[in-house]
Amino acid sequence: MIDLGLTKLAVIGVVALIVIGPEKLPKVARMAGTLYGRAQRYLNEVKTEVSREIELEELKNLQKEVQTAAESVKADVENSMSQHVAEVENAWHDTPTIHSPSISHVTTDDLSRKAREFRRKKLVRNSAIPGWYKQRHGGKMHVTSGAARVARFRPGSNSSSSFY
Repeated sequence: MIDLGLTKLAVIGVVALIVIGPEKLPKVARMAGTLYGRAQRYLNEVKTEVSREIELEELKNLQKEVQTAAESVKADVENSMSQHVAEVENAWHDTPTIHSPSISHVTTDDLSRKAREFRRKKLVRNSAIPGWYKQRHGGKMHVTSGAARVARFRPGSNSSSSFY
């Protein structure tokens, strides 16, 4: 800004004291200080606004670059995927179909019957069977760990010893 030394400020102060007078000098100095502060704040606001605009412009340019790069990558991936799909389809259509004699006699009725049997067996396995029925017919009452099963079926371990 303006290069004002101590001697220049003293000369300006003496001239202002002579021209303005000692009664009005404090008011004028206060007004000059407030105007100088306002000017500095205005300049700082302008500087920050300009820097914000520059950063915003840089971000927009960066966004455009990233977007073009993403579009090119997307196009490359789509092209390679379409080529690979075409290769797979060509390979699929070029291979001869092999008819196995074990599969050829299976009908949809057989498949539906097997599916019904599987669902029925699964329902029997997973359904809620009462505990008294399981106990009477030897079904599992609860889940036991591998160590518990080994201890239960170990020969000669009729005594129930515990660690505790």
